[in-house]
Amino acid sequence: MARDRRNKTAPTDRRRPQKKKVSILNTEGVEWIDYKDVNLLRRFMSERAKIRARRVTGNSSQQQRAVARAIRVAREMALLPYSVRQVTQRKGSRRDREREPRDDVRPPIPEDADAEAFAVEEADPATAELIDRDEVGGGSNGESGDRELDADGQERDE
Repeated sequence: MARDRRNKTAPTDRRRPQKKKVSILNTEGVEWIDYKDVNLLRRFMSERAKIRARRVTGNSSQQQRAVARAIRVAREMALLPYSVRQVTQRKGSRRDREREPRDDVRPPIPEDADAEAFAVEEADPATAELIDRDEVGGGSNGESGDRELDADGQERDE
């Protein structure tokens, strides 16, 4: 029941032998990796401030551990960023072409309405209700807003 894996992958004879990546540390003769040498450490980081893998940089495992440790210390000392904030916008994606332009979804503000109160009402209906109570005169002087009514349904004065 074991399958032959050669069918799924490309034949090995067509591939070129991979050239071994040479480390920057070996070419420049760097023996000690200092966390303060930011220019050297940036060469081992991607554009988004991620530490590059060994297979990309060509470091030995010992060199990679030293580079990673130096980058971590430099980040903690605020010499290197933990991440880089990048805001990208996709241009001409399929979603933009399919979507029709939306009309203004907000309801128009009535001419007689107070613009500030209308904005608060849109933002938070509970706050708008409190503002309405204050305008009526029920909550500004410490009263709870609930009025006591007598048997006839009239407000009782205390």
